[in-house]
Order: sequence, then C-alpha cells, then structure tokens
Amino acid sequence: MVDTAPSTSSKTSESTTQPAARTSGAVDSAQKPARPAAGTPAPAPSPATVATAHGAAPKVDVATLGRQLLGTWADLRLVARERAAHPDLQRIEGQSMEEHRERVLQQLKILVEHGAVHRAFPKSLGGHDDHGGNIAGFEELVLADPSLQIKSGVQWGLFGAAVLHLGTEYHHQTFLPDIMTLEVPGAFAMTETGHGSDVAAIGTTATYDESTQEFVIDTPFRGAWKDYLGNAALHGTAAVVFAQLITKGVNHGVHAFYVPLRDADGGFLPGIGGEDDGLKGGLNGIDNGRLHFTDVRVPRVNLLNRYGDVAEDGTYSSPIASSGRRFFTMLGTLVQGRVSLDGAATSAAAMALTIAITYGNQRRQFTAGSDTDEEVLLDYQRHQRRLLPKLATTYAQIFAHDEFLVKFDEVFSGKADTDDDRQDLETIAAALKPLSTWHALETLQEAREASGGAGFLAENRIVGLRQDLDIYVTFEGDNNVLLQLVAKRLLTDYSKQFANADAGVMARYVVQQTADRAYHGTGLRRLAQTIADFGSTARSVAELRDTNTQRELLTDRVEAMIGDIAGRLREARKLPKSDAAAVFNRNQNELIEAARAHAELLQWEAFTRALERTTDAGTKQVLTWVRDLFGLGLIEKHLAWYLINGRLSPQRAQAVTAYIDRLIERLRPHAQDLVDAFGYRPEHLRAKIASGAEQERQDEARAYYAAQRAAGTLPVPEKSKK
Repeated sequence: MVDTAPSTSSKTSESTTQPAARTSGAVDSAQKPARPAAGTPAPAPSPATVATAHGAAPKVDVATLGRQLLGTWADLRLVARERAAHPDLQRIEGQSMEEHRERVLQQLKILVEHGAVHRAFPKSLGGHDDHGGNIAGFEELVLADPSLQIKSGVQWGLFGAAVLHLGTEYHHQTFLPDIMTLEVPGAFAMTETGHGSDVAAIGTTATYDESTQEFVIDTPFRGAWKDYLGNAALHGTAAVVFAQLITKGVNHGVHAFYVPLRDADGGFLPGIGGEDDGLKGGLNGIDNGRLHFTDVRVPRVNLLNRYGDVAEDGTYSSPIASSGRRFFTMLGTLVQGRVSLDGAATSAAAMALTIAITYGNQRRQFTAGSDTDEEVLLDYQRHQRRLLPKLATTYAQIFAHDEFLVKFDEVFSGKADTDDDRQDLETIAAALKPLSTWHALETLQEAREASGGAGFLAENRIVGLRQDLDIYVTFEGDNNVLLQLVAKRLLTDYSKQFANADAGVMARYVVQQTADRAYHGTGLRRLAQTIADFGSTARSVAELRDTNTQRELLTDRVEAMIGDIAGRLREARKLPKSDAAAVFNRNQNELIEAARAHAELLQWEAFTRALERTTDAGTKQVLTWVRDLFGLGLIEKHLAWYLINGRLSPQRAQAVTAYIDRLIERLRPHAQDLVDAFGYRPEHLRAKIASGAEQERQDEARAYYAAQRAAGTLPVPEKSKK
C-alpha cells in the first residue's frame, strides 16, 4: 500500500479509551467512566494532545460542534430531546404486541398534553404554522421509540396533514380540532395490497351519486384493499381514503376523502371491514391493518377539495388543468413523510455509532502490542474502517438533512412556493430518503457486529432499532422507485438544455461528447495523470484532498452517467410504446445508480457548505478530514467506474485508498468527540455498553492483574518456562 501522508501515532492510551475531557460548556453525551482503580498503569499521552510534525494536533470544540449539528431548529430539537428522555415516552423492551400498542396510544395522549404535536397546524386552531420546526421536533421521537414516532406521524403527519393540505376551510374547521386533540385517531388510507408505490393505479373508487349528493366508496377486488395502515387495526375511528374520483362516467384520477370508520363502541360502520396485520418485523407498537369498503357513502363535502371539486350536479372542476400535474401536486403536499424519515434514519445511525464507538473505545481484546495490556477495539484498523467511514456519512447526512428541512419549510410556509420549488423539494426528498434509510440499516448492522455479543442484547438498543428501521426503506415509497423518479427528473433537466437547440448546437455537442470519450477512454487522461504523479504520490494525494477536485470527480460522474443514458434513450422516443419501454428497462439499473450518485453529491455539497460555516480552527480541521473521508469514500466505492471511464489513473486510484487509511488514522483520536457532539445522553441511548459500565469492568480487571504483578503473585504462563 502506498504511504501518502505523515502519520499520527496509532497507539492509543488510557486517555483515549474513554470519553475525552470536554471543552467547557460541552454537550455531555455519556456518563463518565469510573476513575481508574489503584494499581492501574499510568496513562500515556493521548495522540489527540501529542504534537505532530504539523504542530499541535487539532482539538474538537464538542459543544460548538454539537450546536452546529442540531441545525436550524436547534432549540426546538433540544426541547424535543428532553421530552424523549422521559421514561413515560420510552419503549419497554420485551412487551407483548398488545401491551406495546396500548402504551404507544397512551404516549400519543401525553404528546397532546404537552402541546408537542400542533406546531404545523394553523394558528387559528392553536398551532404555530411552523412546518420546519414541527418536523425537527418530531424526528427526535425516534430516540424514545420509533413506534411512537411513526404512530404520531400517522396521526398528525399523514392523517391530519392530508386534511390540512388537501382540504379547505370547511375541513379545517370541521375535522382538524378533533384530529389535533386525538379525539379522532385516524388512518392514512393510500397504499393498497396490489399497489404500493404506484399510487396513480390504485383500485379503490369513489363514484359520485348526483341523486343523494354522496360519494360511494368501493374496493372492487381484493388487491384494492387498503393495507399496512397505521391506526387501522384497532384505534382509528376515521381515515383519509385515496380513491379514483368518478363522476358523470369520467375518472378524474386519485383524490382524497374523509371517511368515518368506527362507531363509539369501536365496531366498523356498515360497509367497512378490516383485518389486523398482526406481528411485524418491527414497529409493533403500531396497530397496522387492512381496510375494505363496499358501497360506503360519504357526503359530497367530505371530498378534500383543494385541488379538485365536484359540484352538486356532478360537474368536476380543478384549478390545475393537467391531471398528471394535479396528481403530483396533491402527493407533493404530503412530502413531509419523506423529510422526517430522512432525519429520523440519520438520528438512528448516529445513536448506533455513539453506542458502538463508545463501547469500542472502552472494550479491550487481545494483547497485540503489549505483554500485559489488551488493546482497545477502536485501536484496531479494521474496527476503525468499519465505523469511521459510516460516521463520516452520518455527518454528511445531518448537514444535508438540515438544508432539506429548510427547503421544506420555505415551500410550506409560502416563502418559496413556486411550482419549480415544489418539484425541487420532491426531487430532493426522493434523492435523500433512500440513502439515509439504507445507511441506517447498514450502520445498525455494522454497529451490532462491532459490539459483539453485547450488541445482540436487547438492552443495548441496536437490534431493536434495526428491526424498527427496516421498514423505513419502503415507507413513503420504495427506495429504488424513488431514485428512479430522481433519475427521470435529471433526464428532464438534461433534455431542457437542448429543447430549442438547432442542428449546429446538437452537432457541436455530439462532437464534444465524442472527443470527451476519446480523451477519457483511450488512456490519454490516465497517461497525463500518471506523468503528473510520477515519483510523487504526495502530489497525487494533494490533488485528491482539494475540494474542487473532489467536487469535479463527483459531479463528473453524475453528468457523464446521465449524458450516456440520455444518448441511449434519445431514439426511444420514436419507437412504439412497448419497444420504448424495453429500452428504458434495459437502462433502469444505470438510471438508479446515476440518481444515487446525484444524491451522494447533494450530501457532499451540504457537508462542504457546513465546513465553510465552521469557525473554530481545530474543529474545522477535523471536520475537513471527516468531509474528505466521506468524499474519497464515495470515489473509492465507485473506483471501478472512475478507472473504466478514465477519470483516474491506476496510481491515483491506489492513492485514494491509501489516503483514506491515513485519514482514518488521523480521525481515530477524535472519534469519541465526534459522536459525543451528537449530544445523546444516557437516557437517550439507554444502552448499558455505552454507559461507562464497560470501562468500570476493564479498570477492575486491569487493576486486579496489576496488583498481582506488583505483589509477585501472578502465575507465570506455561510458555514462558520453555
């Protein structure tokens, strides 16, 4: 392996195997371990405080960094965290499904009592008209129990939000007060057994009957049953039901209707039936179930008619002429589900890393470099490689999510509410939610394995979080389907560049693309890189560290992938529909990969902007290493593409991996500070292995052996006698 940068000492000491001393005023995120017992070997200087060839090593201002990580709605997040730290809102491990469901229902009532769920609703109804702050606080409920977060999201973020955003003043005044107080628990009945992500194709119908001025709701076949709905199995007394609106024999597409479900005794109303989804792989505090409807009649005014209305005589009208644009506008008003999943998944990853890195900083195993002391797990390079790149990704996601949340707030507050703004928000949501939810599962699994058998115990939270977060990857849209939506938007934007281009412009573009392929594909670029780097790996690394170089490499991949796919799809427009679909299908995997590359670029850009706002010199240096680890980690992950397409020479590609190893070594002394900056206290983590208990065990064991050595009573190993 190529050595690319000066090394810091990789050998850590007692002072780096427990949470480091905090900067004054820091966010205290872990219970401090016990003081080393008498007889424990004196600690050596920590690499974090040892002068290096570059001068004094940087220090992280944990308190300031922690505040930055809290983002735009920092104070609201802190209030929400205090609430999540209360035992009455926290999950009790080992409860039965029935007990868990009842506990979460009672917890929703506590949230109402604390005024914790009304922030997004109108001031006229007792809310705050604060959409961004509402989501920021809501995301923190994942610390208490993901079931609580999701069930409250069903009630106020889906059911209530649908009435708010798809209804008009009549619906707000009639339905929202009881929704806000939980007098009417409700379901969000969109998904069907036969149609999940393809909402436009749902089978449920709402046919207008002019004679009675009612809509007749039907699920005409089994696949049209509404499925996987929170609050449907037990608690919901009403639902917002999505159905194909049919009037005067014309289907006007999917619209939403307010439909009562149960009577005062909890029984289904006439024409309504359902089933309990039963035990699930996680989130068993939520009563998910199925609903079906047969000739269920609701008044005409129960149509949530902000974007489409039916007059008494059955005449349909809408402020949006295009049925397709109308459909996407209606769904776009409900984008907050994807926003909150992105934030909650990132928080779960941060919790898992806090637990695993704290434990890895205390747990000792094998005497690799000492005759007496075992090594701290986090001193092993492989352990660092497993956890620190995921920590870097989590930081990138936190910064990207805050920008995402600001964009959401601007759209929903009306500050930036054009059609383009809403489309941009939908695209960002479809780009970031897949990456963060996948990352959460990968991080939770790695944290579990990195914590050994202790990580498998329910008392240490990781396995429970892994089960609960599993469904996040298909909540609010399957991740692959969402990325396909992103890719289509990228293709649309790409094609707009040439919408009015004449033959000369197109010809120049084709020549440019051909020349670009010749330059990158024949080895000329690789040759130039090799000559430039010859005899100086440090020169190669210096360029890779450069912000503009990283941006160019990440951006170039997105643009090149989209350009290649667009070229292959261009002729498909002239083909019959079935042939065009086949061409698109052959490029689907690459489309999704291009969208993923775009989302990764969004995260990297957000991290880079966050770096520009960081003022403390030591913190900025460490964060720069974290950003570089994230950026170069993306390049390493896609190294085959960069080599095949001539964007990197073999020598420079080798330098990527070598420098990542060096970055990880540099970051190792700061690992505890970086997770402590997340600001999670013991009552948030509720993991014994992150409480300081492991440090106490290690100190006790080391003191025991040190005392025996000092007294000369330690038995001599057999092999030393040979």
